[in-house]
Amino acid sequence: MNRFMLVGAAAAALVSAPALAQSFQGPHIGVQAGWNHDIAINDDKDAVVGGVFAGYDYQVTPNIVLGAEAGFSLGASDRIGPSGPDNASINPLHAFDLSARAGYVVGENNLLYVRGGYANNRARFTQTVGTATLTDKRTYDGWFVGGGVERKLLDNVSARVEYRYGDLGGEDYKFERHQVLAGVAYRF
Repeated sequence: MNRFMLVGAAAAALVSAPALAQSFQGPHIGVQAGWNHDIAINDDKDAVVGGVFAGYDYQVTPNIVLGAEAGFSLGASDRIGPSGPDNASINPLHAFDLSARAGYVVGENNLLYVRGGYANNRARFTQTVGTATLTDKRTYDGWFVGGGVERKLLDNVSARVEYRYGDLGGEDYKFERHQVLAGVAYRF
């Protein structure tokens, strides 16, 4: 009789193990694409953006997830700012970011999270004064915050949708960015 109870307890533990498994734990890599809305120099532009990301999540409790992530993106943006004499414009080229995120697992397969961190954008800056035009590449450093939802599709594959607001500074003006991104990640 004791053997049957022992085998029954072991079987119950094995059957319940997937429910206790940590679904958002460990390293991950992924791709993302979406919409960029850049605002600078009294102008704004919409563009398509795409990139890659890599990170690590740690599920501290069954419902709390903490993580870190790095991303790189290329935008199909155009010049932001008026053209003509005595004007300046920015043409974003590429960006990278480093961030931390904190999330709450809803059910077993959904993660609601907030994110914040460092943002860096490399852009071509053009300024026209009279008949002379000066062009150089500049780096814009700033910060971003956002939030989203991630859903496990398979054991190692998840999809997510995220919104981000970024402030990339500027010497004499604001350079702001709004993004809506959709991504797919593979978890190791």
